[in-house]
Amino acid sequence: MLSMNEKQKKPQKLKARLPRGFVDRSAADIRAVDEMIAKIQEVYERYGFDPVETPLFEYTDALGKFLPDSDRPNEGVFSLTDDDDQWMSLRYDLTAPLARHVAENFNEIQLPYRTYRAGYVFRNEKPGPGRFRQFMQFDADTVGAAGVQADAEMCMMMADTMEALGIARGDYVIRVNNRKVLDGVLEAIGLGGDEHANARLTVLRAIDKLDKFGPEGVRLLLGEGRKDESGDFTKGAGLNDGQIRKILFFVGITDYAKSSAELAELVAGTTKGGEGVEELNTIRSLVLSAGYEADRIKIDPSVVRGLEYYTGPVFEAELQFAVTNEKGEKVVFGSVGGGGRYDGLVSRFMGQPVPATGFSIGVSRLMTALKNLGKLGAEDVIAPVVVCVMDRDLESMGRYQRFVQELRHSGIRAEMYQGNKKNFGDQLKYADRRGSPLAIIQGGDERASGVVQIKDLIEGKRLSGEIQDNVTWREARVAQISVPESDLVEKVREMLAAQAEDRTKAN
Repeated sequence: MLSMNEKQKKPQKLKARLPRGFVDRSAADIRAVDEMIAKIQEVYERYGFDPVETPLFEYTDALGKFLPDSDRPNEGVFSLTDDDDQWMSLRYDLTAPLARHVAENFNEIQLPYRTYRAGYVFRNEKPGPGRFRQFMQFDADTVGAAGVQADAEMCMMMADTMEALGIARGDYVIRVNNRKVLDGVLEAIGLGGDEHANARLTVLRAIDKLDKFGPEGVRLLLGEGRKDESGDFTKGAGLNDGQIRKILFFVGITDYAKSSAELAELVAGTTKGGEGVEELNTIRSLVLSAGYEADRIKIDPSVVRGLEYYTGPVFEAELQFAVTNEKGEKVVFGSVGGGGRYDGLVSRFMGQPVPATGFSIGVSRLMTALKNLGKLGAEDVIAPVVVCVMDRDLESMGRYQRFVQELRHSGIRAEMYQGNKKNFGDQLKYADRRGSPLAIIQGGDERASGVVQIKDLIEGKRLSGEIQDNVTWREARVAQISVPESDLVEKVREMLAAQAEDRTKAN
């Protein structure tokens, strides 16, 4: 027999919790992303790129050597073991999965392979303001083209993409550097060779924070380390003052044309530094020949890209207009995407050289930028026309269903009211909360006469402020007209067009 306590104990309610670093997406955000992706896709298609899709999971060893060495590779990525005890991870980016796809299908792929894809990537990192563990990227890549003309084209395509999205010249710049040059600088200060690989990676990640922390913050990360506002300490690269000074000089170059000779001298005698300078000079010449001046595509030694797999030119798309941050400060919006040459990523599957270059756009961040500029959501989706349910007998319900299907089949968003409330006023309140432009009404009298009432909810809301007397309101039947059932679709279309014209005039 159950005790009193057992009888009275209620089942524990499950708490609804969104995991940290993840977000639910609203209808408005989804539509904004779709609008933006369609514009990006149109540019990529015009350049001759084709879509491809890879899965969210990859075997962990396929994701790249930037992952930490540990029994369970759970730093930076979300991982689990398959039923055959192989480690699998949610993809960290879209580039490493593409490298696996190319290698696995190498005999069927036509080189150069020019492809694009959009999808979610996952980072098992500490979440923070504007920093999420799941976010969308949109990538374009060329695999099988060794010449830096492929890198130059990638930069030009990014510039065209920014403008296709409505970002004016002067509000963006594509910044270009070369990892060979940076590796030459590192070699020149004594960080060449495999034994210094970890130190080089720490230096690269420090320089990549230049926009975020400024020269002084990078100086700390290149030296002993830096403590952030929360008190967390990031260990530095441990370089001496002379080494730090040369790196900060290199990343501080602002006029490449004036500094290219000095840069060549700095990396003279290194393994690939001189080659990198020549590649930058070639890219600069190619983009200038095509009409892309330095205000659109600029050689900038401060561009690093944090991932270790880049082997040549690297690029960053930066938005240069000011926004207000969480502290109320005016700051430059900054990077919305980047990429570079990664000749070793496909090659490690193949045992033969396979050159590749690509660019990745941060979709959520770019969407935020476009919203700041008022470039998204200009054409709001019209809420559905609501067909009210006045009578609930089977014949009446069938008529209401016919009305709503006729509207839908004519390309008009429509829904039949499906709530539990029978009160007509509550149905109109529902339509109003939905932002519906029109309500369709047919009671017994209208049905007997073969007509329907169409209530203009937008006009009715406007007039409600002008008519104060309830009697006048009822007699006026504000913004409501009667039409034959056969004219329903045509009249609805006409009224929606009139509302659209009013919105245009208002704007």
